[in-house]
Amino acid sequence: MTQMASRKLSITRVRQQGRDIRSFDMRPTGGARLPYAPGQVAVLRVDKGRPSYFAFASAPEDLDLEFLVKRSHHAADRPTFYDLKKDDEIELIEIVGHGFAIDAQRGRDLVFIAMGTGVAPLRSALRHALGHPDDFGQIFVLYGARTPEDFCYRDETASWHAAGVELRQVISKPDGSEWAGSTGYVQSLLDNVMPSLSDPVAFVCGSREMIEHTRDRLHEMGLEPERILTNY
Repeated sequence: MTQMASRKLSITRVRQQGRDIRSFDMRPTGGARLPYAPGQVAVLRVDKGRPSYFAFASAPEDLDLEFLVKRSHHAADRPTFYDLKKDDEIELIEIVGHGFAIDAQRGRDLVFIAMGTGVAPLRSALRHALGHPDDFGQIFVLYGARTPEDFCYRDETASWHAAGVELRQVISKPDGSEWAGSTGYVQSLLDNVMPSLSDPVAFVCGSREMIEHTRDRLHEMGLEPERILTNY
């Protein structure tokens, strides 16, 4: 947990990402950067409402803070973060979680395994790793979503490929789509990646069930528990 006084953040940009998912770039009023580790979680509040938890999708060295927000259909959550606009202000109460100790993995192959909006904290760590390309081995991103429309950061995948990142995507609900890629769950992608790596470390983020299943599969493949990292 990062001890800090609450801060006001101003929204600088809003972008549509996956279906019913938006990304929000924010900047502390006053301009001072906030210290945080890749993948840590911000506790945010709108208009003195109920605090909500959002993982940083930005890297600590990025100018703006970035978060992924999924549309909520519960009236009790109003006003929702999803409906905020550019120049709106919110309150950052604190920063929690241990994040990813990615700098401790220098020299190793990095395997980022995400489901849904769990890609946010992994993108934070990925952006940090791509800023230090000589520090790590091969980098894989294994990303699962319900449908093709639920993938976020589709405008960044070309730059990931250009940086040498191997992106593998899978969807669990192919009905009605023209998807020609893999179907199933994200942990099903591990069999075609892990055996080829000599010194891997896995970063995992998604639902509790997905994390448990992925951890179990990695254990079965011989990966030591200390090489399976979560951000919280």
